[in-house]
Amino acid sequence: MRHKNKRLQLNRFTAWSDATIKSLARNLLLYESMKTTLHRAKAVRPLAEKLISLAKANTLSAKREAFRILGDHKLVAMLFNEIGLRFAKRASGYTRIINLGKRRGDDASLVIFELTEQKLKIKKVKKTKEAKAEDSAKPEAGSVTTVGEKKPESREEAVKEKPPVSKKPAKKFLGGIRSIFKKERDSL
Repeated sequence: MRHKNKRLQLNRFTAWSDATIKSLARNLLLYESMKTTLHRAKAVRPLAEKLISLAKANTLSAKREAFRILGDHKLVAMLFNEIGLRFAKRASGYTRIINLGKRRGDDASLVIFELTEQKLKIKKVKKTKEAKAEDSAKPEAGSVTTVGEKKPESREEAVKEKPPVSKKPAKKFLGGIRSIFKKERDSL
């Protein structure tokens, strides 16, 4: 009898299901957030929580167990050096599932499956050519300048139009072969 042997099979054979779950766990640890179906997220959650618990233990046997599951030394090192340290103060609840709605094609429930503690990503502001020129020029002793800000002298300069973008001609289907098969329709 199979009492209490419930598992989410994902409508696959056993080996295929296990491979799918391991692959989803790898991607979760690598990207820290992913968009998937609710059923898959629920299937991966126990394995992801187990891996993070192993990372918190930070022993040699825990690293070997994580390598047995993940199969990648760099990912295991990242798990133990970065992710495990982030969850050091948290007892449980390392992942969360946020509902997105239904998928249009097959009406499957889509979710965002992510780690609760994520690394902050700071976006760098790209400097324009004008800002670079201002940075290279030395400011006067009494003036205060801010990087990236330039006050226009006149209104025309402030409302400067974008330069016209030259559009490439639309490529025809197979180099214009469509016109060969185009039939002239009779007008009624």
